[in-house]
Amino acid sequence: MVARYLGALVRAILVLAVIAMPSLLLPTVSDDTGQIVALVGLFAAALTFFEYASVYPGLIEFRDAPPFNRIRYASLVATVGMLSMVVLARTEPSTLTLFVDVLGSAMARAIDLPYSPVRLLVLMLPADASAGQIGIVRTAGGIAYMTSLLTLGYFWVMIRATGWPTSGQGFNVWVNLPTFDPTAGGDVVERLRRDAWFNIALGFLLPFLIPAVIKALSAGFSPVTLESPHTMIWTVTAWAFLPASLFMRGIAMGRVASMIEEKRRVSGLAELHPA
Repeated sequence: MVARYLGALVRAILVLAVIAMPSLLLPTVSDDTGQIVALVGLFAAALTFFEYASVYPGLIEFRDAPPFNRIRYASLVATVGMLSMVVLARTEPSTLTLFVDVLGSAMARAIDLPYSPVRLLVLMLPADASAGQIGIVRTAGGIAYMTSLLTLGYFWVMIRATGWPTSGQGFNVWVNLPTFDPTAGGDVVERLRRDAWFNIALGFLLPFLIPAVIKALSAGFSPVTLESPHTMIWTVTAWAFLPASLFMRGIAMGRVASMIEEKRRVSGLAELHPA
């Protein structure tokens, strides 16, 4: 019990740290922004603590199937940290911040093609956006999108190399998929595969849909400028991180479906050929 509470506390502190990272790295933070960050960080930390301290599952999926959530957290930390460096390169340049900025610019140029997600992200800005604002959003988009692609690639290699989700240990579907009801009707394997393909398709489409939806909403409201560093960092992070998370969830659910199907096949062979 002590180990579970201690692990939950460490995870809560790590979640709070990543939410506060831009405020800690950027030189100027308004009082309102600081209060909002503190409120959101404390709420997310409390949710994480109670989720991992509880014996019964709640909302967080694959809680006991590492390193699924660890990979997602590392991707989030890398994205938020590098986007903060891009902002710092404009205000307080250093060797590290300039290196990250140049690296992000190179990534953006490599994937900033017509109709690409990065191009659509830039087109989301108003027509009167400055060249500097367009440049920083393009660089941030290149870094965030490339980080999400690297995360997906690493996750795919990891599950193929280690045999995740089992990896030599048991896998509890109820604990790791608390929002999935296996008694809702229909074959569990087919439902898992259907949900997996839905998540993969949505993860593929979201980088294209989010800028289009924001641009459409801007026609009736004030346009999204992303001039605030915090707004830019978290908007671009969400634009890249949420689709990658959905992709990972879809791949993971597909693996769980294959695992259940394999166990059914082994059980069927054991019944046909008893010892």
